[in-house]
Amino acid sequence: MKMQSLPLLAVVALFPFSMEAQVKSEWVYLNAQQKLSYKTLEKGDRIMDFSYAGYMGGGVRIPAPPVKITLSAVEGDNSAAIQRAVNEIAAMEPVNGFRGTLLLKPGMYNCDNTIVINTSGIVIRGSGPGETGTVLKMTGEPHVCFSVQGRVNLQKAGKPAMITDRYVPSGANSFHLSDVAGLAAGDMIQISRPVTPAWVKFMGMDGLVRDGKKQTWITGEITVERVIKKIEGHKVILELPLTDNYDAAYLGTSSVIKVMVSGEISQVGLELMRIVSPAQSGTINEKAHKAFNIRGAADAWARDIDVYNTVNSISVSDAKRVTLSRINIYHETPTKGAAKPADLNGSGSQILFNQCKVQGDNVFYFATGAKVSGPIVLLNCTFLGNGWIQPHQRWATGVLVDECNVPDGGIDFMNRGIMGSGHGWSIGWAVAWNCKAKTYLNQQPPGAANWVIGSLGEKTKRAIPFDTIPYLPEGYYDAHNTPVSPSSLYLAQLSERLGAVALANIGY
Repeated sequence: MKMQSLPLLAVVALFPFSMEAQVKSEWVYLNAQQKLSYKTLEKGDRIMDFSYAGYMGGGVRIPAPPVKITLSAVEGDNSAAIQRAVNEIAAMEPVNGFRGTLLLKPGMYNCDNTIVINTSGIVIRGSGPGETGTVLKMTGEPHVCFSVQGRVNLQKAGKPAMITDRYVPSGANSFHLSDVAGLAAGDMIQISRPVTPAWVKFMGMDGLVRDGKKQTWITGEITVERVIKKIEGHKVILELPLTDNYDAAYLGTSSVIKVMVSGEISQVGLELMRIVSPAQSGTINEKAHKAFNIRGAADAWARDIDVYNTVNSISVSDAKRVTLSRINIYHETPTKGAAKPADLNGSGSQILFNQCKVQGDNVFYFATGAKVSGPIVLLNCTFLGNGWIQPHQRWATGVLVDECNVPDGGIDFMNRGIMGSGHGWSIGWAVAWNCKAKTYLNQQPPGAANWVIGSLGEKTKRAIPFDTIPYLPEGYYDAHNTPVSPSSLYLAQLSERLGAVALANIGY
């Protein structure tokens, strides 16, 4: 069925979590034709289209594959029985991409060991996240409750071609190549952005020293994968926009090569359950129970899960097109020490955290790893306590914090300097849109941008960590303390790209 677009002003009225929008942003706004228009920087960089984040690339309803095995809780350890059931479903033939669902009936399931999903097409579904639903109680030595684990292998095919544009802006979806022989629409390519001494110096990251020892920010290259939409002459048009720019003045020549992917698992889900750990209040260097990991997977999801007392609770890494919806994490006690755990680690591409909640102190509510290329979206999430949304280390790009509430904490787009082991500039091309937070630290990386738009809370300035002066340059603030229209950037972009059906598919 063809999706019909609603006017974006009508879409705005549908958003249940929206603040009252009053003005237009100068960076993204509705034009006279009720289409989104984007202001660009001098070289063409712009706020990207984040709507590709989420299961199946955004705007697709989470499926409900049929139940193949049903389990009830038993006395003692249940993890072995659950793992046997998962393995039994893994041996079934897939139908329309799914092998089937393991249903856990209401009850208390003590689990001594990690439950692993390493085959495509498997869903583990509980009977609700409430106290009378499905409760997985983590027992035994500290471990992760669920591990969704593929083993991604990228095999290069053919010869690399060089990007011939002197500058490809962030947010663009095309570039020109020296040679397009062997490439076609539908091919996956790997784009390699070299980490050169010239770029590291330009970023001010060549002088990081801690305790008399030089700290290394980034080496090697930053790679991203994209699918070719079409080719026009030597111009390659991508399905998914780029989250960073490619500046030959500092990078030299960036390259592209066709790749074949194997070992990745897909169509995997966790849903409708509660994961409970004993209270943990040690440092992040101590072993601790964790809720779940999703790694080496595509088109996966987790939804309607309540989590209690885990540390570094959820990690999505080396994964793409993943939705985490209505994940609620609660801490009875804070972790100790200056180094803080991250409850939500978003270190993949096209990741959507929708209507999630974290309640706890001395935590990073959300963080990223090194060289992460989004889009990554936090949509209508609430974070309560003394903590921070803080993309964390070594140049992640393409993060949107959209209509999120951090009443006692902060949203930080910052240079972390020598913190960690030389985390340095942690984030570029990030946006906080119509958020509420106690504080914002919005810093401007050289040759890049970060934005805080239509958001409520105190602006702060800071030098590089452990220095007092000078304050680092501020990123862009637009309509500060005044909500803008559209209320949600992600939902407006999704509606414009795929229509009102896409919003309904994800519950809006």
